[in-house]
Amino acid sequence: MTTATASKSSPRPQTLEELRALTVDIRRGNTNLSLGGKALGVLSRLVDTPEQTAVRTISELADGLGINPSTLTRLAKRLGYGGFGDFQDIFREAISDDGRYFYSRQAGRLISIKEDADEEIHVFEKLAAESKNNIDGFLAQLDGTELRAAADRLAHARRVRVYGVRQFHAFASFLTYGLAMLRSDVSLLDAPRLGEAEGLAQLEPADVLVVASCAPYTRNVAEVAALGARRGLDVIAVTDTRSSPLVPPARHAFLVPHASSFFSNSMGAYIVFCEGLLNIVARTLADGAIDALAEREALIRDLRIEIDRD
Repeated sequence: MTTATASKSSPRPQTLEELRALTVDIRRGNTNLSLGGKALGVLSRLVDTPEQTAVRTISELADGLGINPSTLTRLAKRLGYGGFGDFQDIFREAISDDGRYFYSRQAGRLISIKEDADEEIHVFEKLAAESKNNIDGFLAQLDGTELRAAADRLAHARRVRVYGVRQFHAFASFLTYGLAMLRSDVSLLDAPRLGEAEGLAQLEPADVLVVASCAPYTRNVAEVAALGARRGLDVIAVTDTRSSPLVPPARHAFLVPHASSFFSNSMGAYIVFCEGLLNIVARTLADGAIDALAEREALIRDLRIEIDRD
């Protein structure tokens, strides 16, 4: 998603993309319209799940968000719409006309869960269905132009550093490993464990910093993203909603849902997104990627890292 600065005053959004852009502008203070933190969080969740916002009743949406239906009506009017129905029409038009919402309209294609399955198998089937839902959620929001631009920076920037902690350390490591197979000077921001300040000090303007976190957000990841942007780094954020603190400092932000019955944040959709992004980087590098992979294979052979299959 693009994060270009908008004008200080915005007319009532006429499309879903305009509504999404307004959500980011409110978060950044780039518009005269202001919303409370709770209202902005509700708006972010609505624009990040347009298929649900389009088809559910106001009561169903309110129940899912843990708010009163009147809150949605007030939000719609605050944004310049006549009422919630007027506001909801933006979402209905978006999913009916936009091919990216094919998966949402074809909800019956989601993995089915057999009610008579063994309880243990049911756990896996439920998680699989939820991960599929999350993948559909980020597919509906992808923008080819943004993906190409981010992939180009990841392919050609002088240096790339990736930062994620706690559960997202695994995501950061996976992205770093895959990207380092394709190009040089890629690493975790704090790989030597000398601290985030030392890692940022090694970077120069136009280097790339990838940050990843989702609710509940890790404070120092958000602070590193903001500081990186102020230092002229190209920040790429992988997070969950437009109300995420990682979105304002990001040049490119990609939103990946994580709702599931897993006792922590579900990472399945994040890994799928990461694999797709790496494939686009490889395609961007073209012959350079093939050469880098061939060199990696030669090193693996020479060091006898893998067990022979013969």
